Amino acid sequence: MRNGGQTAARQPGRRRRKPEEAEREIIVAAEAFLRERPFRELTVDEVMRRTELSRPSFYVYFQDRHQLVLRLVEHLGGELFTMSERWFEGHGDGRALARDALKGIVAVFAEQGPVLQALADAAADDRGVERAHDELVQTFVDATAHQIEREIAAGRVLPLDPWETAKALVWMMERYLLLSFGHEPAAPRETVTETLTTIWTRVLYGAE
Repeated sequence: MRNGGQTAARQPGRRRRKPEEAEREIIVAAEAFLRERPFRELTVDEVMRRTELSRPSFYVYFQDRHQLVLRLVEHLGGELFTMSERWFEGHGDGRALARDALKGIVAVFAEQGPVLQALADAAADDRGVERAHDELVQTFVDATAHQIEREIAAGRVLPLDPWETAKALVWMMERYLLLSFGHEPAAPRETVTETLTTIWTRVLYGAE
């Protein structure tokens, strides 16, 4: 309506967001959902109810829920790699650096285990998600193998097959962490950290 040539104030509507802000809001909503319920129950409607965006907005940023899960773990993979770099890029006592890296990795899984479990669940029925999941794990296998090679060259690790050892350690850890934190009740962080540290350091550096 008009009053004295002035247009009445508009009713507040949905706040305009930058594209990256809107995408992030959807990702945060999906993370929250997956901490409470399994991937098989995740739907576009359920995610968008937890945002201030319209349902069609979902398809501006994601093709489907599987692509959403892939985007969810992209930044989680970055967090995990940042923790791993404490060993990959560190200098000094390899045993202590490995423990520090494993402690950080356990912390990420303890916080985000259900979300990472969702990726594993989605991989069971979606080839694209399966391929992305395997590539994510392979990234850590490759980085671990290169670090083992460097430690062997420095004389801190006895000669062994870097690639097969890395493959065994990383895939074992991934399964163990999902079992520990992918579902409730979660395992105690300190127990998981100590278990992984014992396995990794004894395999690579021998018993103290």
